[in-house]
Amino acid sequence: MVAKILSGALHGVDGIKIEVEVDMVGGMPAVDIVGLPDSAVKESKERVRTALRNSGMAMPPKRFTINLAPADIRKEGPAYDLPIALGILVSAGMLPANALHGVFVAGELSLDGQLRPIHGVLPMVHSAVAGGNCICIVPPDNAREAALVDGARIIAPENLGQLIQHFKGKLLPEYKPSHKEAGFNEGETPLDFADVHGQEGVKRALKISAAGGHNILLIGPPGSGKTMMARRMPGILGSLAFEQSLDVTKIYSVAGLIQDKGQLIDSRPFRSPHHTISYSALVGGGKVPRPGEVSLAHNGVLFLDELPEFARNVLEALRQPMEDGNVTISRVNSTITYPCNFVLVASMNPCPCGYFGEGDKCSCTERNVSKYLDKISGPLLDRIDIHVEASRVNYEDFSGGKQETSAEIKAHVERAQEIQRKRYAGEKIYSNAQLSGGLIDKYCQLDEEGKVLLKRVYDAMDLSARGYHKILKLARTIADLDNAPDINQSHIAEAVQCRALDRKYWR
Repeated sequence: MVAKILSGALHGVDGIKIEVEVDMVGGMPAVDIVGLPDSAVKESKERVRTALRNSGMAMPPKRFTINLAPADIRKEGPAYDLPIALGILVSAGMLPANALHGVFVAGELSLDGQLRPIHGVLPMVHSAVAGGNCICIVPPDNAREAALVDGARIIAPENLGQLIQHFKGKLLPEYKPSHKEAGFNEGETPLDFADVHGQEGVKRALKISAAGGHNILLIGPPGSGKTMMARRMPGILGSLAFEQSLDVTKIYSVAGLIQDKGQLIDSRPFRSPHHTISYSALVGGGKVPRPGEVSLAHNGVLFLDELPEFARNVLEALRQPMEDGNVTISRVNSTITYPCNFVLVASMNPCPCGYFGEGDKCSCTERNVSKYLDKISGPLLDRIDIHVEASRVNYEDFSGGKQETSAEIKAHVERAQEIQRKRYAGEKIYSNAQLSGGLIDKYCQLDEEGKVLLKRVYDAMDLSARGYHKILKLARTIADLDNAPDINQSHIAEAVQCRALDRKYWR
């Protein structure tokens, strides 16, 4: 007879249904696995054979054909060990034929029959439950992660022997997570802007960036606090909604980076790759495609320190993800899309030595400065909404009294974000930075004085269409911070200041 066991695979950050079909016939003992398996899947027959024997259920000396359907999807990893083992037992008549009807199964087997954790359990269980399969059998180390899916009934046996006895009538209890396990985690205590003295202009720019989801570039000499302020950005971005947390957790599940295996990621991701990072490590890819840093920063912050030190081709790879909010990786067998709606925070020195414009302190020639700045292309710079200069901190700034805390800034940011959520409730976007051309015309209404000023700025600065739209989106965010229904002249003026710094350095 043919046994059919439901399992799953990953396509990007989504789970897809895989049916493991096992057929037993007479003939020379053999196990054939078909359905586009990779090496790890092909090797599962040896793990399964040994695990069955060590669990007291020796594989019959028959010929087994195992098909992983649909056959045109590449199957990767050891997650099919457990469904293959159960399929062999059902097809051989060692387990009841209806025991696994409508049950999702995934897990790696060790040679002694123990169940080992796998990557991507959350999206696979989420897909299975959405398809009407509520009972899910997963390794115990993945149980808390799987239990995050509403409606999932989790069974997490320690080993194959326990699971066999379960189907023979000695039922295992369903996994019941505690309240703490099923809820949000606490995350790390964010760094506080109260530690930052001076730099009021940069703080204001970061507040605008956080409120509207705008990319930002900080330019200034060494020691001016660029990195210090960038690392405090997640603390003012606002809390993640449940669906956003679930999206982030699914990405980290696929990447195998959920450390405690069972709590939603409730804090904004903050990714800070070194400037030696490769193209595929940043945007995703590899022989077996995996999410890159841009996707791991989804709904959070991607911080690129010392921006000109990154390879030119790596920086240029950011252009499409920054524009579209997702990245597509194409391979011969499939095309995978990962979400990457992040806020880019980049920092750099104004010249190789870092002291451009400070008289004798700068040792760079004009050619060296030009060569250094030209590492940042015009199209990439045009996609960064805010350019702000971090000046040297004066002695008086350290005795300037109480500084605004991250909690105070966050409260202001969240009020502006709530305005945007209500405004765009029917538009499938969440922030001003996501506005497209048609929506800009609809939601970025200017008063007469604002229109006059914007026309003068457009002509004087010779703006591109993208630059024009960036100013409107920035002005919309500034108006939201002021709780103003329409954009006025002062909002346009501040938005232009946020976009004017490139004229100073990139002439």
